[in-house]
Amino acid sequence: MSSCAAAPDHPPRPVRFGILGCASIARKLARAMLLAPGVAVAAVGSRSEEKARLFAADTGLDAAAGATARLHGSYEALLDDPDVDIVYLPLPTSLHVQWATAAAARGKHLLLEKPTALCAADLDAILAACDAAGVQFMDSTMWMHHPRTAKMREIVDDKDAIGDIKVINSVFSFRADEDFLQNDIRVKPDLDALGALGDIGWYCIRAILWAVDYVLPRTVIALRDPVKNRAGVLLACGATLYWEDGKTATFSCSFLTNLTMDITLVGTNGTLHVTDFVIPYEEKSAKFSVASKSNFAKLHIGWDPLPSKHVVTTDLPQEALMVQELARLVKNIRDAGGKPEGKWPAITRKTQVVLDAVKASIDKGSEPVEIAR
Repeated sequence: MSSCAAAPDHPPRPVRFGILGCASIARKLARAMLLAPGVAVAAVGSRSEEKARLFAADTGLDAAAGATARLHGSYEALLDDPDVDIVYLPLPTSLHVQWATAAAARGKHLLLEKPTALCAADLDAILAACDAAGVQFMDSTMWMHHPRTAKMREIVDDKDAIGDIKVINSVFSFRADEDFLQNDIRVKPDLDALGALGDIGWYCIRAILWAVDYVLPRTVIALRDPVKNRAGVLLACGATLYWEDGKTATFSCSFLTNLTMDITLVGTNGTLHVTDFVIPYEEKSAKFSVASKSNFAKLHIGWDPLPSKHVVTTDLPQEALMVQELARLVKNIRDAGGKPEGKWPAITRKTQVVLDAVKASIDKGSEPVEIAR
């Protein structure tokens, strides 16, 4: 009988997040990090240690993470924390280049809130810093990680069910109150100068690109008469996108109309419709409908066949699935010598390029803007 004792089993080392800034959206991500398996929150950084302490108490991070969660009274201190693998950065867009490049330079992987930058040139600086440091980049477009999105992808790719997509329509709006319209960072030109276009138009543009497998449109024409506040920040706008093969897509985004999150894809054989594509009505169950090979019933008094209803369930909310997927990629880099996944920065950049074109068309009075290949 061997005298050698069996080596003890050590639990796998979690992937550790640091939250850089205590914005309201960070509360949602803190919860996601607590729910995601194999993930820990190592640190919270704010402009004062008191703010970090209040945030940790409010989100349950102090109780859940115990003494291992450090509270930093400056952003620099969080970036210098050796226990942080990934920095989640929810700061105003105008601060993204400064702090995202600083995080990458310190070897931190990056989860960056959208809109990721004020323009593609700024985003390129961030992506170049991540590339130089060999760190993973991902933006926080959460619905991309919901299992419903994967199921919809299967159906969109089924040429028999949908055919060739020809028309896409998307709307994302919510009715902001007066306090939001006066005081929120998303209406301040020095903090988030892209306004509604950056905050919620981003989702519409991403959904449109997702539907066409990220083939960039040829031309963008902004819808006329966008609504701006007194500081010139967009409160409501939209655009139509045109592809070389004849596809068109139109989107609208607004801080001034009822909560709506629609995406409709119309193909030669079928139509896919989602009415809650950004945030599902329910956290653990998400629906969409498909009308395939639709026709009129006899006497034109109905449809035949009726649209099919699809329900996709999930144990984890989409933001926790996003955190889990990023943690998986980072664990592969940290523990197995893997390389960063290039898909995510590429998708982010295409979204930013289209957003830039929409903004340029708005600034030129709805003149057409060509997107360079």
